[in-house]
Amino acid sequence: MKRSTLTLSALLAFGLGTAPATPKHVVFFLADDLGWTDLGCFGSSFYETPNLDKLAGSGMKFTNAYAACPVCSPTRASIMTGLYPQRVGITDYIGAAGPDRWRRKTELLPAPYTPQLEHRFPTMAEVLKENGYATFFAGKWHLGGEAFWPEHQGFDVNMGGIDRGGPYGGKKYFSPYGNPRLSDGPDGEHLPDRLATEACRFLEDNAGKGKPTLIYLSFYSVHTPLISRDDLAAKYRAKKEELGLEAEWGQERERKVRLVQEHAVYAGMVEAMDLAVGKVLDKLDELGIAGETAVFFTSDNGGLSTSEGHPTSNLPLRAGKGWMYEGGIREPTIVRVPGVTEAGAVSDGVITSTDYLPTILKLTGIKHAFAELDGRDFSPLLRGEAGEDRPIFWHYPHYGNQGGAPSAAVRDGDWKLIEWYEDGSVELFNLADDPGETNDLAGAEPAKLAELKAALAAWREDVGAKMPTRRE
Repeated sequence: MKRSTLTLSALLAFGLGTAPATPKHVVFFLADDLGWTDLGCFGSSFYETPNLDKLAGSGMKFTNAYAACPVCSPTRASIMTGLYPQRVGITDYIGAAGPDRWRRKTELLPAPYTPQLEHRFPTMAEVLKENGYATFFAGKWHLGGEAFWPEHQGFDVNMGGIDRGGPYGGKKYFSPYGNPRLSDGPDGEHLPDRLATEACRFLEDNAGKGKPTLIYLSFYSVHTPLISRDDLAAKYRAKKEELGLEAEWGQERERKVRLVQEHAVYAGMVEAMDLAVGKVLDKLDELGIAGETAVFFTSDNGGLSTSEGHPTSNLPLRAGKGWMYEGGIREPTIVRVPGVTEAGAVSDGVITSTDYLPTILKLTGIKHAFAELDGRDFSPLLRGEAGEDRPIFWHYPHYGNQGGAPSAAVRDGDWKLIEWYEDGSVELFNLADDPGETNDLAGAEPAKLAELKAALAAWREDVGAKMPTRRE
């Protein structure tokens, strides 16, 4: 295990070496760029996701689940470590352009960021592996160069996890993949299905033989490039015509934003991802281990609605990937823990991506002694009990490809404040009354504004957040 503030012997003394309790296995599905309303069970009437809808019907759906950042790499680091991205230094997607790109174009120069998940931060896979788990990764990693790939971060097997943020080699979503950690399949093999097949094989070889197992299936889907199976794209073109759907557009600052879900290729990508999820869930049933497996499903940031093809709409939420509005950070999230979650349950408890690691450790009976964990165990919510009331925070000191600008935010209860670093302006919303963030209450609620702004400033200091700077 990597070095942390505590030695391995100290960790073991706190119980990390004890045998895991039920659930015996963990399956974690992470979608890429999937929007809050991109699943049928979260309100989509165009995209078809029967397997995830079924999972929601057998588990718990979270309506207030968040990513720690409106872009991918920071959120992925937060899931792996249970820490806010600012503590690990990854505050933008790895590979983003540096300050020189923005020097003559913007009010601010973006803050520097760390381009890899450093080895000093223990990961979910390392903790579970040290407690006897077989650990498997497939799909998108995007947390640094080769020395920082999954096999060096606690995973026994790495299928396709490299430095790239998308399937940019070979034929992209089809074999040959041009990926140094994923051998090519038959010509035309589809990437989501291949990743699911590899996960099923690992389940058979490990969980099927009684060994505690972590499956971390991190889809490249539904990230650009926008490429679907031909048959699925044709299906949704026909459905679009049958429903009489047409593209409609709004405006988010200088960017147009899609207001209707009707993109046939994107719909095919969503369904293919859902089919891959279903393949793994069916394997749990086939092996007779579904009843001892905790299943998690979420996304790394909001749906892409303001650039790069604008393939989806996040309505009723505002904006999308790259923005601090709800469309950029609120995620479709489902958790099923047999014997813990009630079938078809819905929770409005507020959770964020730092919370997955401590929750998994609690569910599996693995105690930890990482005093610096930012995440909180939300297993009480899974049992239908009241969760912990606490604010959650964001800090994105960068300009995004999708039109967002350097900003920060805090949500506390129903209240959310956004601070824009270019001019110091703030917006205040009551999400219970206004989930679409259309009614700025900054002028009407000065006390709440001051309270949340002070909390955000104190949190930034605590996590050592790096700030953008004024250009000369």
